[in-house]
Amino acid sequence: MKLNLAGRTAVVTGASKGIGLAITQALAAEGVRVAAGALRGSDELSALAETAEVAVVQADLTTTEGCERLVDEAVGRWGGLDLLVNNVGGVRPRTDGFVEVSDEEWQWALEMNLMSAVRATRAAVPYLVTSAPSAVVTVCSVNATLPDPGVIDYSAAKAALRSFCKSLSKELGPAGVRVNTISPGPVETALWLGAGGVAETIGAAQGVDPSTVREAAVAGTATRRFTRPEEVAQLALLLASETAGNVTGTDLLIDGGMVTTI
Repeated sequence: MKLNLAGRTAVVTGASKGIGLAITQALAAEGVRVAAGALRGSDELSALAETAEVAVVQADLTTTEGCERLVDEAVGRWGGLDLLVNNVGGVRPRTDGFVEVSDEEWQWALEMNLMSAVRATRAAVPYLVTSAPSAVVTVCSVNATLPDPGVIDYSAAKAALRSFCKSLSKELGPAGVRVNTISPGPVETALWLGAGGVAETIGAAQGVDPSTVREAAVAGTATRRFTRPEEVAQLALLLASETAGNVTGTDLLIDGGMVTTI
């Protein structure tokens, strides 16, 4: 399938590792020019910038200033913007129950998982309208529709994120800007499997090995495995391309069959 993305310009938030890095790598492989934003860089992202048209921007993407600086880098360097990928997000398992989740922890979850996308999108939309047909692809989560008390604030924030993107798709569709979300289940990233990640945190709280938590996370799915970051990246590329030119306001699940409703 020819996606015809070469020569286009993208902004990717949360690009230093995991899903964001995989999306940045996949876009670069298609010949897309990428402004890759992250709070801190990574060796992998720096190496990619040496071999492809990738500009690394270190900024706090939960702030308006950070998001504007990232978008301005893309527009200033390459003259416009065709694609925004909202990938910034984070989760902290709440193992002590709802009443122990403080206002500050709720605010952190909302800033990371909702407001980062709101701010980046607000900065990007004027340029996306100018360059239409263009696209916004936002990484959401199955927890938007599978709320879990163990990640109660994250689930609520992701539900709000999905609603935000659906609303925006209706406003921007007539202007030629498509807005879609991707909702992964568990993904093989440090967020889930790294030190201090979900598996380790839950395992410590339950007194079990992190591998037990990992196995349980996908035990009820059809494929019995985690999604790989590069699989999410390929969906992002499809939604970014005009191959999916009449797809907007849609959420694509990539969860190994975790969500069983139709």
